[in-house]
Amino acid sequence: MFIFNKPKWVDSHKFKFKRYEDIPNKVFDEINARLNLVQKRDPQVSIIIAAWNEEVNILNCISSISCMETDIPFEIIVVNNNSNDNTQKTVYDLHVTSLFEAVQGCGPARQLGQEHANGKYILLADADCIYPPCWLDAMISKLKTEGVVCVYGRYSFIDEEGYPRWKLFILEKLKDFIAEFRHLRRPYLNAYGISMGYVKELGLKVGYVKYKIWGDDGRLCFDLMKYGKVSQVKLTAARVWTKPRTLQRDGSFNNALISRIKIELSRFFSFFTPHPPHDTKTSKN
Repeated sequence: MFIFNKPKWVDSHKFKFKRYEDIPNKVFDEINARLNLVQKRDPQVSIIIAAWNEEVNILNCISSISCMETDIPFEIIVVNNNSNDNTQKTVYDLHVTSLFEAVQGCGPARQLGQEHANGKYILLADADCIYPPCWLDAMISKLKTEGVVCVYGRYSFIDEEGYPRWKLFILEKLKDFIAEFRHLRRPYLNAYGISMGYVKELGLKVGYVKYKIWGDDGRLCFDLMKYGKVSQVKLTAARVWTKPRTLQRDGSFNNALISRIKIELSRFFSFFTPHPPHDTKTSKN
């Protein structure tokens, strides 16, 4: 684990551009050269990325995925989820499959992505995240295990002002501990689109929610559980790195930590009872 600093390889994909117009052609050319080598016409894996107003972040994400160290053939599908910035221009300049979904929400965007995917397996990635070279192999290795229909990985935060790495490290250790507890009875609560994979045939069978709601990824995982097991990827080297944007919504690191502890405490006793059946496509919880 990286207590005081993030891995050095993260910086090579953390561009400092503020907008699409700032990105030089040379950067696109370098990334596309790598994409031409790693993507295949007959992929076994389809990496789906839903993007809303991510004109620079999507560049960081694709750059990292273009450096995957794998022999598994894969493709990258970016679904522009009705962005009103220059996300589409950035995507057009990258050698990836580009789709457009007008209905706002990751559920509709990911549903469109899987319907156009050519791979047997789907991996979900987030547009504002940076992926390690071993990520694809680590995820697919677990997903190919007999009886497993869905997998999810772990993630870490990139330090920013007010959010030093050592504090983020403590939060991550607590988060990992809670994930172990959740996995026993509620594994779908750990399944986030930041790092998640599943068998496409089953994903198409259960489908995503068709409207904007938090937790479309966990809902899909919940529905997949009737077909097999959910497994977690714990490998430290396979952790995905992301900005602390979700933490910043709470105003400060301390507020973010306290709010998350309160949420987990409120859920604690519910973990000892079976989850009541419910329709993931219409429920609001």
